[in-house]
Amino acid sequence: MWPSNLYNVSGATGTGSGTPLTVSGFGLETLAALGPLERAGLQFAATLVLAVVVLGLLQGYAPRTVTKARRSPVISTCVGLPGLLVVAGLGSTGYLILDTDLGPFFGIPMIVLGGTIVPASTVLGFVAFGRSIAARLGRDRLSLGVLVGSVLAGIAGLSLALTAVVAGLAGALGLGAGVRVIVTTGGTSQPDDRTVPPANKI
Repeated sequence: MWPSNLYNVSGATGTGSGTPLTVSGFGLETLAALGPLERAGLQFAATLVLAVVVLGLLQGYAPRTVTKARRSPVISTCVGLPGLLVVAGLGSTGYLILDTDLGPFFGIPMIVLGGTIVPASTVLGFVAFGRSIAARLGRDRLSLGVLVGSVLAGIAGLSLALTAVVAGLAGALGLGAGVRVIVTTGGTSQPDDRTVPPANKI
């Protein structure tokens, strides 16, 4: 899955000889090689950790994205599906041109862009799913949404086809809601921070 130059790294010694160091790339092949229970546990843990990181780093933007995704999931999914295809396409294109002369200038930024936006949007979509399920059970809390969304991702890991469908829907939902939040507020800053002049000034 990864370029061939990322798999073999020569370690130099004092005599100039090198011993190849194999670096295994984690991709769909590795995910498919795991058993259903191992894949479910891995996806649960990865979703839980990544959701905590994203919500911790984007404390204002991420919760509003989850709320927007819950309020209008159909619109967010319709907006996010083409956006998800574009971002994933940019990441794939960057991977393909990585071994060319343009790779260091265009390939690496495109891979970083796709590798950052797609996972973050996907986990926010899972959190939105989880919070909606938790709200139906009478516990509408963000922390429970993270936990239930992680459990949902783990359950989807029992089947590769189910993982692809659920992760695709979660990614489209999270990305669409994130785009709508940015467009609505004009950025990722809090809308309450705007300065409003007083109605009457003496």
